[in-house]
Amino acid sequence: MSGWTHRHVIDLAAFSSADFATVLELAQRFRVMPAAGTRRLPALQGRLMTSLFFEPSTRTRSSFELAARRLSADVQSFSPSSSSLSKGESLLDTARTYVAMGSDLLVVRHRCAGVPLSLARDLERSGESVAVLNAGDGLHSHPSQGLLDLFTLARHFAPDAPTPEALRGRRIVIVGDVLHSRVARSNLWALTACGATVVLCGPATLLPDDFRAFTAAPPPGQRQDPVHQRGSVELVRSLEEALPGADAVMTLRLQKERMQQQLITSAESYHRRYGISHRRLELCGRSVPVLHPGPVNRGVELAGALLDDPSICLVEEQVRNGIPIRMALLYLLSAGDRGAQGA
Repeated sequence: MSGWTHRHVIDLAAFSSADFATVLELAQRFRVMPAAGTRRLPALQGRLMTSLFFEPSTRTRSSFELAARRLSADVQSFSPSSSSLSKGESLLDTARTYVAMGSDLLVVRHRCAGVPLSLARDLERSGESVAVLNAGDGLHSHPSQGLLDLFTLARHFAPDAPTPEALRGRRIVIVGDVLHSRVARSNLWALTACGATVVLCGPATLLPDDFRAFTAAPPPGQRQDPVHQRGSVELVRSLEEALPGADAVMTLRLQKERMQQQLITSAESYHRRYGISHRRLELCGRSVPVLHPGPVNRGVELAGALLDDPSICLVEEQVRNGIPIRMALLYLLSAGDRGAQGA
């Protein structure tokens, strides 16, 4: 589509307001395809997408591969356990192997921050035109998740016109393990770009004070912020202070696998202070939607009864929206100007 300048998608900090609008507009077109009786488009016929997932994933990997097939692309999957990595092959050489096989798009997920960006730069230096899409890297970024969360909220607030403007002036509360969440970081860039106020809530061990200024400076590696006027970021410690006036609540998984030390007393005590339930949501003063990027620790971040309530909980809607969002990204990276600047 005209105006799209990104050769890769690494971090939503590089997105302008127009970029968010472009992705949401295209995702909405793809979202209504099944209702119109169209299950597959020939848009990426002859293209090859390779999923390089060096970290376990259910939703993201399956969603990307289904999105590629919906656009008629060929799909190639990588499995670390059966690859030459066990023989000492480097990540870059592994990526080059798939590029040599004809890959046009590499969807990369890794437990270490910076790996997708490093691969993109190394491949560019080698003269390769392959596009790299970050499917989650360490604590850094998860752009497609941030976009599908944005799309889910926009569709909730404005079903007929899910644009970034649907978020302007909204108060979105993000609760929990922000410290270890690449999803929270991507949502901070996305939601503030659309003019929302983001309220972060959690214990000091999982939500350092530094997050107050997360979007205050130009994004890393950029001379200036591509968004002219962002929404704001607030930080509070209690749900009793955070929830009144909220338009939506997003709760995050406790990522115990990333914690280097004991940062909470117990799952039970965490749920008592920060778990979201029907009763807790009464503090909002009205009915509001609840999101979670998944997987959910049932009874910890979300009460089981709330997780099973589709009238409030949008977790399954997030999963559904992941497919059109990832279709939009794959389409834009494949159909866009291959001479564009890297994102």
